[in-house]
Amino acid sequence: MATVLYITAHPHDHQTSYSMAVGKEFIEAYREANPSDEVIALDLYNSDIPQIDADVFSGWGKLRSGSSFDQLSASEQAKVQRLNDIVEQYIAADKYVFVSPMWNFSFPPVLKAYIDAICIAGKTFKYTENGPVGLLTDKKAIHIQASGGVYSEGPSAGFESGHSFLKKIMQFHGVPSFEGIFVEGMAAMPDKAPAIKEAAIAKAKEAAKRF
Repeated sequence: MATVLYITAHPHDHQTSYSMAVGKEFIEAYREANPSDEVIALDLYNSDIPQIDADVFSGWGKLRSGSSFDQLSASEQAKVQRLNDIVEQYIAADKYVFVSPMWNFSFPPVLKAYIDAICIAGKTFKYTENGPVGLLTDKKAIHIQASGGVYSEGPSAGFESGHSFLKKIMQFHGVPSFEGIFVEGMAAMPDKAPAIKEAAIAKAKEAAKRF
C-alpha cells in the first residue's frame, strides 16, 4: 500500500478552478485504480503553513545550540513544531500530487511557503563535499498546473516559473520521477476552453493509472 499526498494550492474548488477540476478527476481515477492506497488531502489554503520568520530562525538556532524544546518561547515552539510536522508528513508519503494555478508566471505564495517548509537539510536533502544530495530517491510526483495562456511550450515558455521551479525542487529532493499535466490557453482561446479542459482530464485519468 502506498500513501499519496494530494497537495492543492487554490482558493477555489473544482467547480470554479480548472486545475482543481483536473486534479479531482486525477485523484478519483487514481483511487479507482489503487483502492488499497491511502490518499491524504492537504489543502494549503486551509492549513497552517508557517513562514520562515524570526521566530523560526530563533527557535532553530536555540535547538542547534543545545537548548531543549521546552526552553523555546511559545511562538517558537508552535512554529518549529508545525514545520517539523509538515516535513515529516511529506517524507512519510510515497507519492506527491501538486495542484496549482499559474499566477504571474508562478504559483500562489502559499505553495512557496510549503516548499520552504519541506526543504530541510537532513530531512529531504543533505550537504556533502560535492554539493547537496536529495534523500527522497524512492518517491514520485506529478504537477497539475492551469494557466490562461500557453506556457509549457511556444514563445511564452521562457516566462513559465511555476512547474519549472517545482521540477527543480523535486530534483533537489532526489525524486526521480516528476511529470506535468498542463491545462492551458483558456483565456487566450476562450472558445476552446471546454475542449482544453476535457483533454487535460483525459490525460490526467491516463496518468493516474500509471502513477
